[in-house]
Amino acid sequence: MHTIAVVLAAEKSKVPFYVAGGVLVVWALTISLGVGMRRPGFPATVASQRAIMAVTAVLVLAAVSTAVLTSGVPAKGSVPPAQTQEQAPIPVEGQPVVTSTSSSASATTEAPPATPGAPAGKGSTSLKLAANPAGQLSYNTKVLNAKAGTVTITMTNMSPLAHNVTVAEGNKVLGATPTFMGASKTLSLKLKPGKYTFYCSVPGHRQAGMEGTLNVS
Repeated sequence: MHTIAVVLAAEKSKVPFYVAGGVLVVWALTISLGVGMRRPGFPATVASQRAIMAVTAVLVLAAVSTAVLTSGVPAKGSVPPAQTQEQAPIPVEGQPVVTSTSSSASATTEAPPATPGAPAGKGSTSLKLAANPAGQLSYNTKVLNAKAGTVTITMTNMSPLAHNVTVAEGNKVLGATPTFMGASKTLSLKLKPGKYTFYCSVPGHRQAGMEGTLNVS
């Protein structure tokens, strides 16, 4: 028995327990079904009774010993359970969800929109212009002021009619946006100090009042 215990401890396997248990089961079935039911007078002598009891006791002891020695020891070749990744808690509706933010992240603020006539930078000016949204043939202003340099005019047309904005110096057209509706278009020009005219070049619109003066200083 000592040798069996040493072998079991070294092998760290449940195979000996299965072998001992299997032998015990086969022995029990053979004695009870194979011999006992066929021979009513079995065992016939006291000596045979003691022999059967002794063999049965040894087999039971072997099965119990191997069960105790191999209990709690994983079978050879068994795969350890895979590690599970911790899942983030699922937010419950109606409860605030807390999110972590980096302390080094810098907050940004949206720059205010440019106003008509306000310089957008050194040597540049951003202007805003809009057609009358009700469909009247007019802009929202008759005068625009800018600094010499790059002048950018952003025109918005939410009127049911198509319009554009055209900039001219006297009779010379310097630039114009496409004729459009339901959107905004931008026109950028490099202008020297002076007085310019802006208007809608769609036939009849300028004559109806869609024009103004662009002063560049």
